[in-house]
Amino acid sequence: MTAAAATVQARADAAAADAARDARAEVLEAGNEKVTGVSKATAEKATKNGYYHFIVDIWITDFNFTEFGIYKRARNRAKSRQFTSDMDIFAEVIEGGERIGLIGYREDQWEKAQGMDKRLVFKLFNETLNWRATMDLMIGRSLQQTIAARGLPVMTYSVNTGDDNFIVYLERSANKWPFMPENFAFFIINEGSAPEFYRLKRDFINLGGDYTVYNQRGQKVGHLDGKVFSIGGKWKGKIRREHADRRLLTVLQMFSAMQVFNADCRRHMRRLWKDVMRGKVEPKLERQEADLYMNPRRIR
Repeated sequence: MTAAAATVQARADAAAADAARDARAEVLEAGNEKVTGVSKATAEKATKNGYYHFIVDIWITDFNFTEFGIYKRARNRAKSRQFTSDMDIFAEVIEGGERIGLIGYREDQWEKAQGMDKRLVFKLFNETLNWRATMDLMIGRSLQQTIAARGLPVMTYSVNTGDDNFIVYLERSANKWPFMPENFAFFIINEGSAPEFYRLKRDFINLGGDYTVYNQRGQKVGHLDGKVFSIGGKWKGKIRREHADRRLLTVLQMFSAMQVFNADCRRHMRRLWKDVMRGKVEPKLERQEADLYMNPRRIR
């Protein structure tokens, strides 16, 4: 293929991607609940100046309305098998002034486990505690990347967004200099159209964990504004309306909640890398994570 033909093809691909994005934007504007995940009225209230807005509010105490009392916890587990006995609800998601979701983490797996067994697992539930998404710190992939980066913590998270056929993999970049902002990246596969790539860059000057969201062309399409002086923590997010489908919003909301654990995750992976290098820890993977690495073409 000549250079001219390659240029023409690249422009055609870009035009097709733009057309697909415009089509999704029309669906979003029409308030399709399957895409937005909320009612049309809520979506309209969450939209302002061309951006879709949301809030992830972190609670400072465990005594919240969702968990308080043994009976309440048992009833929550009965509503969803994803609500395990060690599930600690610590944040709420607000869109258009309404609480539309709750985020919890597997407390025992993170606070009590050690070595390769120590994993961070988030779960997103709707207001009635039906499961919507899971975000896992993939220890095997993260350790592999950290070894390649010679000890620089490189975390990989898998995000399973409900009925979607594809898993989203969110990774911290190993291209990081001391005292320089960190970057994360991921992509979302759209049925019948090209994948969309996104990068989250931590703002150079920030107080509460602020990140700017860029698309694959390096254009700013959103922002996460962390409020360090709020009790517990609060992230106000916004994303361009044409990009704001439910999967992207879910990834950004889970990423915002993860910021509470971000520094601990870096320390955990660096410590695990040192212990494996010194032979203090024997590498192993839990069954749940090992399943994510299985060959999809294996004979079943």
